[in-house]
Amino acid sequence: MAKVRKQMFTLDMYLKKLKSQDVRQDQDVQRMANQWNNSMSSELIVSILNDEYVPPIILGQEGDSQMWLIDGLQRSTALILFRYGNLKISPSVEEPVIEYRAKSKDADGNIKYDGNGDICWESKSFDIRRKAYERLPEELKNKFNEYQIETVIHENYTMQQISRLVRRFNFNKGMTVAQKSLTFCDVYARKIREILKRKFFIEVPYTKAERKNGSLERVLMETVMCMFHLGDWKKAVQIGAYINENASMEEFDILENIIERLETAITEDLYSLFTNRDSFILFTLFHKFTRLNMEDGTFTGFLSYFKELTDGQDMNEFYGIDKNRSTKDKNVVIQKLDKLGTLMCEYLHINKEDLKETDILGFARENVSPDVVSDDIWLYTDMLKGFASKVDAESKLLDKQNHASLIAVIAYACRKDIQIDNWFVDYFKRNDSYISDQVENFQYMKCDLEDYMRLVDAA
Repeated sequence: MAKVRKQMFTLDMYLKKLKSQDVRQDQDVQRMANQWNNSMSSELIVSILNDEYVPPIILGQEGDSQMWLIDGLQRSTALILFRYGNLKISPSVEEPVIEYRAKSKDADGNIKYDGNGDICWESKSFDIRRKAYERLPEELKNKFNEYQIETVIHENYTMQQISRLVRRFNFNKGMTVAQKSLTFCDVYARKIREILKRKFFIEVPYTKAERKNGSLERVLMETVMCMFHLGDWKKAVQIGAYINENASMEEFDILENIIERLETAITEDLYSLFTNRDSFILFTLFHKFTRLNMEDGTFTGFLSYFKELTDGQDMNEFYGIDKNRSTKDKNVVIQKLDKLGTLMCEYLHINKEDLKETDILGFARENVSPDVVSDDIWLYTDMLKGFASKVDAESKLLDKQNHASLIAVIAYACRKDIQIDNWFVDYFKRNDSYISDQVENFQYMKCDLEDYMRLVDAA
């Protein structure tokens, strides 16, 4: 049963729990560490050394005893950097001189005693400016380590409940819009953070601020929104809640596959195109490009062409967008995608309709079964390649515009445990065209398959 309790730790013990990950700082929707500057961190450390009050650290503890930091991440980061990371106190700290009591010692370093045999004590002061932990006198090191830090532990909470607490405790803590949005996306927050560890996001020169303030997490949410839910486009805080309710792990897997392919395809000279503002547009464009079954290097060639074409241009003029409009308005996003899609098709010398290929995963879910996943689609696609090798390679039935219904009928057969090898060859012998409406064409093929199987069973 969930409950709340208070517990005091010495600061030394609490920081060791952080280092050993008994208390983890990377809860799924928690914002990134190191949001404080040196001055803010220094004031906290001075408060500790002056034995002043520091508000409690809020922790969440799952049923398996793993504790997560809910509120107090920036304080914890500052303290652990001072203790273990050689953080030096800012020269502009408000109260730089720390008063403390120390044992009196003679010239040889021996402790002095009075006539009653009691230790003699004396008052000392220490200027802490530009000092790291290792340069503190032993008395101040002990004072820092022995400081009593109060924690409030929410025991037996689920990860979803802990995410809700992170959101609640940070609403008044100056979170950025992007950071707040992620707190509403607890279902996929961990996956988002995992994707951001990929080489692409390490090598592309996003700014330090963008890496800390939630901008890159927002980019990935925008990409899933743009690739799979553009009709319901949301922005600001709303996007996190929408993704949480309407996205799927398969969509994030597809996104990660897109990023993985770009890691290999994109050259360093093109990194500058992937800005905090436009990365999601280019990720979505590449997702559309992958439907064409061309080499990824061809997309790299297009980006080089695009970069040269727009060099020195006002991008608002290039896209035909009013500079006073938000870059995240739905119509602006659609206009950018449309402009880039048109330009890419011209570069590739293809019909723009080729980019409007049906979302095969969505098509199979809608027409065959809602529990079809992306791994299934890859399997069905491989099966289609195998079947296609047994029929006329020039058949119009193999047009990409007909792939959705072909994949769907293979999915249907697999769900019904029907062997369709012979039917597939027979169907191609009897048909040389297809219905452009893929739903109607799928229904036609499904009926033909069922009729064929009835004849086989009756024979």
